[in-house]
Amino acid sequence: MNLEKYILAVITMNREKVSAGGAPIFFVSDKEEQEKVAVTLARITEGVIHDLENGVFILVKH
Repeated sequence: MNLEKYILAVITMNREKVSAGGAPIFFVSDKEEQEKVAVTLARITEGVIHDLENGVFILVKH
């Protein structure tokens, strides 16, 4: 089995929007911190940031 795309991380301000799963969840206090954490993780993992437009970002490996 070869996985080509998968979620590396979830970054959110709202604990009610996500639940435990296969990817680490990073809880942040505001939008600025959310963007900073997402960009930093994307650089480290070479992932791509996707804004779900509900207060949740996901970091995906393509």
